[in-house]
Amino acid sequence: MSDFSLPEDKATRLERCSLFYTDVVPHNHALGLKLVDIGPAEATVELPYADFLVGNPETGVIAGGPVTTLIDAACGTSIFLKLGRFLPIVTLDLRIDYLRPARPGIPLTAVAECYRATRQVAFVRAIVHQGDKDNPVASSQGTFMRTEE
Repeated sequence: MSDFSLPEDKATRLERCSLFYTDVVPHNHALGLKLVDIGPAEATVELPYADFLVGNPETGVIAGGPVTTLIDAACGTSIFLKLGRFLPIVTLDLRIDYLRPARPGIPLTAVAECYRATRQVAFVRAIVHQGDKDNPVASSQGTFMRTEE
């Protein structure tokens, strides 16, 4: 990937950003994360349910680590979409409020929106749900630093 700009066409943007879930970031690929939709500054990413992601075998609830990765990946993608290009970023702060346990056997979906980007910092909010955005599993607020000069 030598061209870091994102095309205007939604389908091509989705295809290029999906590379971060299949080829560029092995951790995203190992978890099975999939970019399912995008907006001008919004990314929707799905984490399929898998036994190896379960934190407590008695309840079948997915561990917090994969949920954190899901949110972080969705937030980063929303920044790329807001800025219209890929650029190096690092997570400065990612607050996650777990609102209820996730139901076993059902994928988790993160919807992240980059609502402001300055020259050095991007501000993002996200929710994680299992099909009903009005009954989220978690909500999140984060800041990310642009590391390019």
